[in-house]
Amino acid sequence: MKHVILSLICIAIFSSCNDTLRTSDTSALVPATVIEDSSMPSIEINGIRLHSITYGDPSDPMILVIHGGPGADHRSQLNFKMLADDGYYVVFYDQMGSGLSERLDANAYSSVQLYIDELEGVIKYYKSSQDQQVVLAGHSWGAMLAIAFTNQNPNEVEGIILAEPGGFTWEQTEAYIKRSGALKLLDESTNDFVYQDQFITGNDHNTLDYKLSLSLAGDSKTGDDDIPSFWRYGAVCNSASIELVMNNPEQLDFTSNIKDHVSKILFAYSERNLAYGKEHAELLSDELLHVELKEISGCGHEIPEFGWSNFYPIVSEYLNEVL
Repeated sequence: MKHVILSLICIAIFSSCNDTLRTSDTSALVPATVIEDSSMPSIEINGIRLHSITYGDPSDPMILVIHGGPGADHRSQLNFKMLADDGYYVVFYDQMGSGLSERLDANAYSSVQLYIDELEGVIKYYKSSQDQQVVLAGHSWGAMLAIAFTNQNPNEVEGIILAEPGGFTWEQTEAYIKRSGALKLLDESTNDFVYQDQFITGNDHNTLDYKLSLSLAGDSKTGDDDIPSFWRYGAVCNSASIELVMNNPEQLDFTSNIKDHVSKILFAYSERNLAYGKEHAELLSDELLHVELKEISGCGHEIPEFGWSNFYPIVSEYLNEVL
C-alpha cells in the first residue's frame, strides 16, 4: 500500500499546489475532527484533543491499539475490539493530527519523542490502577511506536503485539520502504516535498486530507488488494513526520534499551507482503530479547483488518500466555 509506514503521501497530489489554496468552505470534503464535533468521544493528552474510544471493562487488562501512518487512524484496527469479549479492556486512539484527532501545523512535528510522550499519556489516562496490566498492539508505524515507547520504558508493559513494523532504526525502515515502492526517499523531488505556510490557510487541512485519501491505491508488493478502512488521513501529519525523520534519522532508533524488556513479544508478518517477508521479520526480531515470529496466512500488510481470522487465534494464545 502507498500508505505503508512513513509513506502515506503521494507527491503528485501536492505538485498542483503552486498557489495558495482558495476555498471558502471545505468542511464537506472530509469527516469532522473532534474539534469541530464535540459529540465524538475524545480525550486531551499534552494539550491536544484526540479521538479515542474504548471497549470492555476498564478494570480488565488493557490492550492499547496503535494505528499506522503516521497520519492514518484506528478504524482499520477495530477487529481488536473483539478482545473485549475475552476479558480485556481495549483502547483505541487516533494520534495527533491523524484520523479524527485535532489538526496541527507542520512545525508542531518537531520530534519523534512527541509521539512517544503522547502514547505514555494515553496509557496514564486510561490506566485504572497501578497494577493494571498493559499490552501494546501496534500495526506498521504503530508497531514501531510500541517499540519506541518500550525502549524508553522497558518495564512498563507486560506484552507487545507487533504487526509488520517497518523497522526499529532508520536504516531498516528506509530499506523496507524502498522495497515496497511506496516512496522514492532519495529522489531529488523529495526535497520539494515540504508543506510551506502559503499552502496552509484557513481550513485547508480539509482539502489536503481529502486529496491524500484520493491517492490511496492497492499495491501488489505489499499483498493488499484493497485499501484499509479509514475515516480520514492526516496529510500534514504525514508529510511533516516524513520530513522530520529524513532530516533527523537518529531520532528513528529504538534499539538502545529494547532488550531490557524481558517479556515475550509477538511479531506477526504476512504471507503476501513480498516487500517484507520472513527475512525482514528475522532482521528486526534480532533486536529483541524474547520474540515469537508468526506468519499470518492469506493477507498482506494490513494484517489486523484483512488477516484477522488467522491473526486472532495467535493473538489470543499469546495474551493467555503473557497475562
